[in-house]
Amino acid sequence: MIFDAHTHIGTYPLFGVSLDRDGLAALMAETGLTQCCVFAPDNGAVQRCVESIEGAHGLVWANPRVPGNIEESIRLLDEAAFVGVKLHPLLDSFHPNDPALRPLMEVVSARRLPVLVHTGHPIFTLPWSVEELAAEYPDANIVFGHMGGGNVVYINASIDIACRRPNVYLETSGMPEHHKIKEAIERVGPTRVLYGSDAPFHHPAVEILKVRVSGLDDAMIERVLRTNAQELFLPASGA
Repeated sequence: MIFDAHTHIGTYPLFGVSLDRDGLAALMAETGLTQCCVFAPDNGAVQRCVESIEGAHGLVWANPRVPGNIEESIRLLDEAAFVGVKLHPLLDSFHPNDPALRPLMEVVSARRLPVLVHTGHPIFTLPWSVEELAAEYPDANIVFGHMGGGNVVYINASIDIACRRPNVYLETSGMPEHHKIKEAIERVGPTRVLYGSDAPFHHPAVEILKVRVSGLDDAMIERVLRTNAQELFLPASGA
């Protein structure tokens, strides 16, 4: 049983990849994913997708630069299809603690919902910038997507931030240093590191293997691959 915290649907020409509803369902079956979080700039497409795939759960893609999006995002959080929020400050060109996000973050904080934020690139998604969001909203659970990304300086910084911010979680997709997963568990604790694939940009099988060869014992591998994401995104499930 595996919970993938980071999957996309849609077409992304810059990267030459795409994944539709049927493709996601096939990928889940192929790689043993029993649950996943799904998102895309088109929240309507995400809702239709997750409502038709058992075990799939949506994250609302919030973009404060689009008029009316924050109000829409707040409304969508009342839908059963959505279990949290996705922010991509890099693609959408905003600072992680942009004041325009405050109405949304107030709702997120009150409900203690997870917010998955892309990390790893200047200028908007360096770990220290995303930490500002975590510091301003200590009751929100801020997930560092890619746990800092491909630069070991950013990876180390993300682990350091999670050590000092108890509301910060680290998600493993696309992070190349497999041994850093074990380091994160040892330093941050067993409950705040969770597996993600970043499909279709990375293949779940590759990202799962990265966790399995990270040096963790079987119990901790199970936590990273399933339990931690389930407890974070679906706390009412009793995981």
